[in-house]
Amino acid sequence: MQCSPSLVLALSSLLGALGFLLLCLNLRAPARYGKHQEKPGKPWARLPARCAWFLQELPSFLVPALLLALRSPPRLEPLGCRLLCGMFCGHYFHRTFIYSFFTRGRPFPLQILLFGMLFCIYNGFLQGYYMIYCAHYPKDWFTDFRFTSGVLLFLFGMGINIHSDILLRQLRKPGDHTYKIPQGGLFTYVSGANFFGEIVEWFGYAIATWSIPAFAFALFTLCCIGTRAYHHHRYYLRMFTDYPKSRKALIPFIF
Repeated sequence: MQCSPSLVLALSSLLGALGFLLLCLNLRAPARYGKHQEKPGKPWARLPARCAWFLQELPSFLVPALLLALRSPPRLEPLGCRLLCGMFCGHYFHRTFIYSFFTRGRPFPLQILLFGMLFCIYNGFLQGYYMIYCAHYPKDWFTDFRFTSGVLLFLFGMGINIHSDILLRQLRKPGDHTYKIPQGGLFTYVSGANFFGEIVEWFGYAIATWSIPAFAFALFTLCCIGTRAYHHHRYYLRMFTDYPKSRKALIPFIF
């Protein structure tokens, strides 16, 4: 398979445009799942949260992994392949095989699950295709400030994201679907600590790889889950009279 710069640019542009579209749509009303699901819906139209998250996140791990497997040996020789495997696939390995088996969310609407799976296939192909067949880095890229700062930012964001998910999970006992006020960690300052961590993570990945597809994905993530953090914040303020007024929605001390 050969690199097609025009294909990469077209897919990246579409990803960025989808992000702005979601920003416009989700600022008005949040996606109807989790705490924002107004009606339970029909049982056949929902899946248990663990099964749904596994199926949704799996393509983001599987598609790049398959692209790597189909590549002629040595498969991990180019730096782009190692960055893809260690960072992008590393994140989605956790989301698919660890996070999904411990989450305690409400049953997930099939419609949103299908849209999520389609996006993960699309983005998994774009990121994998670019990093395997198009990305070229100088031999000293490991010492470049963009690489080192991006990796540190990625790890910092991933740590926040995982720690915040653990705190959210500890709010519930198995089978409990009620929502409580998150406490501890970055939740002391923002309502969407888990979202903030993931946004930081993907901007770190974009800086470390210095690629158009990665920046498009980081922008999409900001538009998609940034608005969800905003609606989470409004939900907490509406539902809990004792919710800390000093907390921001997404960015500590700012927003």
